[in-house]
Amino acid sequence: MAKVKTAGRAKAARRQQRKKKSQIQERRKKEFTYRGYTLEQLQKMSDEQLMNLFPARVRRKMKRGYNPEEIAFLEKMKKSDGSRAVRTHRREMIIMPSFVGKKIAIYNGKDFQEITVAPEMIGHFLGEFASTRRAVKHSGPGVGATRSSKYMPLK
Repeated sequence: MAKVKTAGRAKAARRQQRKKKSQIQERRKKEFTYRGYTLEQLQKMSDEQLMNLFPARVRRKMKRGYNPEEIAFLEKMKKSDGSRAVRTHRREMIIMPSFVGKKIAIYNGKDFQEITVAPEMIGHFLGEFASTRRAVKHSGPGVGATRSSKYMPLK
């Protein structure tokens, strides 16, 4: 029986040491990587090299090529310094590593939603970050909705 108690104490002591160690260590922010490549490495890559890293749907779009509107958008993004948002209707445009840190205003069907591109957005489509649907906000019951609404005063 004595051995069991000492073993329990040793285990508790080790647990306390691990706890102290985890409290002492400060959390470091992990450096961003996309499939093992840093942001700087991604920005230096050609379109063909990037295409091999992206998922199938993005690769297919890049392989088919860009239409004239998308080419014009890419040119605007190259010229942009990031202080002003580049407005676009091109929701199907792929977010490239060169876009990181720049502002883009994406049309959602009603107005332009401004986003700042973060490294985690690379390989996604612009439309994923500008929702076209709103959450429904219900008010009180309307006329004819239920039996109880029949007696609600109308103005």
